[in-house]
Amino acid sequence: MKSWNDRLSTPGINGVKSTPRTMADVIEGQPMLVPTARQVDDFIRSIPEGVEMDVRALRTALAVEHGAEVTCPVTIGYHLRTVAEAANEDLQRGMTLSDVAPFWRVLDAKTPTTKKLSFGAEFVAAQRKREGLKP
Repeated sequence: MKSWNDRLSTPGINGVKSTPRTMADVIEGQPMLVPTARQVDDFIRSIPEGVEMDVRALRTALAVEHGAEVTCPVTIGYHLRTVAEAANEDLQRGMTLSDVAPFWRVLDAKTPTTKKLSFGAEFVAAQRKREGLKP
């Protein structure tokens, strides 16, 4: 079984594609970014300490950065979990908080992805509190 860091490093198929159908806040035909996990990780690392960004804002910013109108809502959910789980693996191996992607700046107690994390929501809450972010 692949580790989360292996999944993070898998190249994947990405790019801007025409949205195949209307779903959530995405309208059929819109230019949609399908990012790789690494692109999501890199973007999260660019969010300064003490600054939070919800998933919708992350999707919008990623889309704009890559010349699209929207970012795939399904793919972003998968990749947010991959980024968080890979960061947790790195922390378990002795890396410091400053060396991992600060996923807690995007995930909070209400984000569905947080409930799926293998290490629980308490870590996310603790990091958000440490940086002065809303729980």
